[in-house]
Order: sequence, then structure tokens, then C-alpha cells
Amino acid sequence: MQTTSLLVRKRIAALFFLFTVGFFMLVGRIFWVQFVKGADLSAKATQNRMRDVPVESKRGVIYDRNHRELAISISTDSVYAIPAEVLRSNRQEEIAKKLAATLEMDQDKIYARITRRSSFEWVKRQIDPATAQKIRAMDLPGIDLTEESRRFYPKGTLASHVLGISGTDNTGLEGIDNYYNKLVGGTKGRIIIEHDATGADIPEAMHKYIPPVDGANLILSLDETIQYITERELDKAFKERQAARAAAIVMDPKTGEILAITSRPTFDPNHYNDSPAQNRRNFAINDAFEPGSTMKITTAAMAMEENIVNEQSRFYCPGHIKVGKETISCAGGKAHGEQTFAQIVEKSCNVGFVQLGLELGIDKYYQYLNAFGFGRATGIDLPGEAQGITVPKSRCKQIDLATMAFGQANAVTPIQLVTAVSAVANGGNLMKPHLVKEIVDSQGKIVQKFEPEVVRRVISEKTARDLCVILEGEVTLGTGKNAFIEGYRVGGKTGTAQKIKPGGGYMANEYVSSFIGLAPSDNPRLVCLIVVDAPKGYPYYGGTVAAPAAREILKDALHYLDEPLRTDPNKAASEAKPDNAVLVPDLVNLPLNEALASLNRRGLNAKVEGSGDLVWQQTPRAQSKLNKGSQVIIYLSPFSKDKEGGEVTVPDLQGKSLKEVAKILADLGLHLSPEGYGLSCDQSPRPGKVVSSGSNIKVKFQPIDR
Repeated sequence: MQTTSLLVRKRIAALFFLFTVGFFMLVGRIFWVQFVKGADLSAKATQNRMRDVPVESKRGVIYDRNHRELAISISTDSVYAIPAEVLRSNRQEEIAKKLAATLEMDQDKIYARITRRSSFEWVKRQIDPATAQKIRAMDLPGIDLTEESRRFYPKGTLASHVLGISGTDNTGLEGIDNYYNKLVGGTKGRIIIEHDATGADIPEAMHKYIPPVDGANLILSLDETIQYITERELDKAFKERQAARAAAIVMDPKTGEILAITSRPTFDPNHYNDSPAQNRRNFAINDAFEPGSTMKITTAAMAMEENIVNEQSRFYCPGHIKVGKETISCAGGKAHGEQTFAQIVEKSCNVGFVQLGLELGIDKYYQYLNAFGFGRATGIDLPGEAQGITVPKSRCKQIDLATMAFGQANAVTPIQLVTAVSAVANGGNLMKPHLVKEIVDSQGKIVQKFEPEVVRRVISEKTARDLCVILEGEVTLGTGKNAFIEGYRVGGKTGTAQKIKPGGGYMANEYVSSFIGLAPSDNPRLVCLIVVDAPKGYPYYGGTVAAPAAREILKDALHYLDEPLRTDPNKAASEAKPDNAVLVPDLVNLPLNEALASLNRRGLNAKVEGSGDLVWQQTPRAQSKLNKGSQVIIYLSPFSKDKEGGEVTVPDLQGKSLKEVAKILADLGLHLSPEGYGLSCDQSPRPGKVVSSGSNIKVKFQPIDR
């Protein structure tokens, strides 16, 4: 009996123990699920029942310094699928077939995408409006469209290497769009919809919209008109000489602002895949070249600053000079004979500059080489800037010093060279080059303003001023005569350098031709560099290939900036040569034939962009000064007065009176909403935007300053 009772108690104890173990295991599991993994499992559950549709933000607008649009974002539709809804309809094959035919895509790929085990799938992004309308009309289950934005460049190839390109995911891939991507790109939004296990929307359930934050706008230092002038002249030199590549930069030496920068070959960022990838390489900042005689400007500045020479110091050139075992000759072995320091600059005498370099010595030469910024990036706000190549000081020999003094051995980037010469033009300060003046948010508030930044003082004001006078002699008397502009004082230096062979040494028949100029030389407002790589034909010298392009750029840019002509004080005003400049007529809202006739009457040429019937914008603006024979770009918009309810391109109304604006808009079938009085200063929508006929255009007017 006792044995039976003991057995029962043991069984009860065992059951109790097992129950206790199970209870604590259950409590432990509950604790693990609820407290340790609770947040993670809750998030997964939410993810399973939430449908998340992304809403892209609009990239900020990129303007030139005068608020002319260079890159904008336009709305476009993208097709997406909700696979759960597609599968629930049991029409997945039919849907894939219809989408493939409309979107011109592979049916199997679409089928795989729309039946994938995910809550959201892109089918095709950024489709044209006509295709979007067809997709909407099909009303396919699980297939919908969402609005995205894509980059549009209204000026085509203009400043393409600066602006860069953007991808379909609203990300800047190259250029300034890439450099300031976080600011310009904005923040994505989302549409969140709760649905049940079958994929159907739950009535009265959570529907949340998180709006996107549009990107900030960039106001560049570029001037659209100077950029156009620069590209026009570089195109001529590049095409006429069938060069391998070319670059041009125009800088304000006092501020470091880049007013124009371009490279050739070029591309259209609206259709960048139509051009080879190497066309997008920005020679002006991405690549280095041996500068040749343009580097003599910095060698001259070093020698003058160290009081080794002055304008009247005497030199003798027998046509060659021996350095160690090597013999260095002037171009063609020409002997220049007795000459002053100013004359060795004018005649670009290698022998004279070798003497200067050797007298400076390795330590002093490298001190100034570093001070001028060679061998390191300038910090310009573009991606991919090269540092250039300098001979390491530890390995530098006398022959290296001699060749560096007249522009060989070291390789520089165009942006480094123009920045260094700008230090001579502005009185001795090395400025940091920059492309952005202001960053403005989508509400118009200034986020950041970029002021001129002095990196360091390199030479004294006296040295800089005296050297500018000597460089003026290079243009009036020396190898840079083709850069002479009547009525303006221009200084500069030509350069012709043999190209380096890939395995070392120099090519026999390939050169880099260049010219760097500053104007007006008594108070420089502009520094202009032209570099043409491997020009075909003879002569290939910088004075014949690059100097003429620089002359035209400086001449038209100075006219555009209203820089007064320098007249000879010994001549009476009546004897002075009349100005060849004419005022650009107002072409906005004129039919193409009338616009062309108006330009012809003033001796101006036209470059027509776009297709259509009316001019909606012009570059440069009306009342700008250009020399006869210069080119004006006119942008066309399709418009027919007989077509009701059509689309119209909003014209550029800036600087026009209320009466003029009212007539222009009335002719286009648009309504005016005026604010203020005087001349128009702002408008909404911006010029170039396509709107429906009958839309309201808000225009602000302000009084004329007296």
C-alpha cells in the first residue's frame, strides 16, 4: 500500500516538474517574442500589410548668374505594379502581353516582374505622355502610374560638362548635379496604404501620404551669354583644326568666379547615350597637359618677385643653351641676340627663361610652384578634378628645373593654369575658383552664399602690375599679336608644347596649342584660356590656333559687360574709330521670318534652336551690345493661332512694359495677372514652361531705377 502511495506521489511530482518546466518555457517564449523580438516582428507584420509607393522629389533648378534656367525638372509618368493585385486578378499573362506591346518591352521580363513576391515593382520609368495615356485607358488590375520628375536641359549642349547628367532614379551622375546631389536631389516622399492578406485595400484603414521635399536650387557663377560666346569660338577652333580635344575657361580674376567653362568634344545631356562616353569627360578639369610657354608667366612672376630681374634687365640668346650634358634651343633654333627681360617674354625666348629658372634655384622655384597651386587640386566644385603632375622635388635636377622654367616637365590642368594667371591679373592673390554663387531652397530662402575666397598671397601688387604691362607687350609686339583687340588693352601669353609619348619622350608631329589672355590689362576683368590638343595642319602654334579664339571671346565678352573702349588721348574725339557694336533687337514673340529679318538689318547672324513658329527666348537679351557679324541664339516654340486648347511655351517677359506683356500674352492666348507697375522683373510660370492655351501668367512689375 505504501509502495503504491509512494509511486503516485512520484508521478505527481514528475508531472508537476514537467508542468513547471513547460510553464517557464512558455513564459520565456512569450518574453522572447513580445519583448526581445517584438519590435522586429511588429515591423515585419506592418510591412506585410502595408503597400509603400515611392514619390520622387523634384531636383532643384540650376540657373546661371542672371537666373536663366540651365537645368530644370519636368514631370513624367512611371508605371508600377502591385504583384498581389495582379495575381489576385488571374489575368497576369494578359496584363504582361498588353504592357509589353504598349511599352515595347519583353513580355517574359514583364511577366516575371509583375508576379514577383514583393509588395511593389517598377515596370517602366519615365514614359512619354502618349504612352501614359494608353496605360491609363487599359485600366489593368494591379498596374498604376505615379508622377516622377526627370532632368531637362532647355539649352541643349550649352554648359553640358558643368551641368552633367542625372539618372532615372533622380540622382546626379556627373557634373555639378553630382557634386551637390544631396542638396539638389531633395528627399523622397511615400504613399502608404494598408491592405489585407489577399492584397485588397482595407476600407477606412491607414492611408498615409508623406510628401517629398524638393531639392535646393543652384545659382551658378556662369553667365549664359559669355558661356555661349566661349563655346561658339571654341567650336570654330576645334572643328577647323580637327583637334583631338579642346577646352576654354573664362574667369573673373578678382573673385575666382567661373563665367564660362567648356570642353570639346561635347554632348547633349538630354540624350547623353547618343554620344560616346568620352565626350562627357571635362578636359578643363579632368586632364593635365604640358603647358609650354604659357607657364612662362609664372616663371616671370617668380623672378620679378625675387628681384632677379626687372623690365630692363639684359639677356643674350645665341639660340641655344647648355645645361649639363643637354642642349636646350629656342623654337627653330632661332637666336634672339641682345634683348631685355620684356623682350624675352614677348619673343617667348626659351634660353632667357632657362637662365631665370637656374638663377631662382630649385628651392625657390618649388616654393612658388606650390604657392601658385600647381600639383594639387584647386577645389573647384566639380567632381573628378585632377591634381596635375609635378616633378618630385627630391628627384629634381638642374635639367628638370631648366625645362620647367619654360613650361615642360610638369603637367597642369587648364583650371590650375587659369587660376594661377588670375593671381597675376588681380594683384597677387590666388583665388579659389568656384561655380556656385548661391544655394536657394524651394521656398526661395538663401541656404548658402559663396563669397570670394583668397587662398594665399603669391606675389606683390607691384610685381603683378608690372608683369601685366609686360604681357600687354606680348600681344602688341610679340607672339600673341592675333589676340590684339583694337580699343582694349589685352595682355597674354601663347604656348606651343610637344605632346608626351605614352612610353616617354615627345611626339614629333603632335602639339598642344594654347593662349591665356587677360583684359583690360590695366585693370583685368577677365582671364581667358584656350587649349587645343593636337590641331591638324600648319601652323600649329598657340598664336595662330588659340589666340584668335581668345580674341573673339574677350572682345564680345567685354562688349557684353559694357567695358568702355580705351581711346588714344592724343586723338580728338571726332577722329576716334566708331564703335562697331550694335544693339540686339527684341525678338520675343516674333515669327521666325520677322526675327531673322530684324537681325539681318543690324548685321547680326542667327542660330535657331528648336522648331516652331514663334520666338520665346533669345540669347543675349534685347538691348545687349554685340559686334556686327556676331551670333544671336533664338529659341522657337510651336504655336498656331487657329488651334484652340493647344499647348504654348511661356515666353521670356523680363524687362518689358505692362502694355508689351499684355499684347504678347494675348497673342499667345494666355491671360495676364499683373502685380505692381513699371517693367517686368519676375514671372510664374518661368520662361520655357509648356502650358495650356488660356492659362494665367503671373507677372511682377517694378519701377524703373533712375
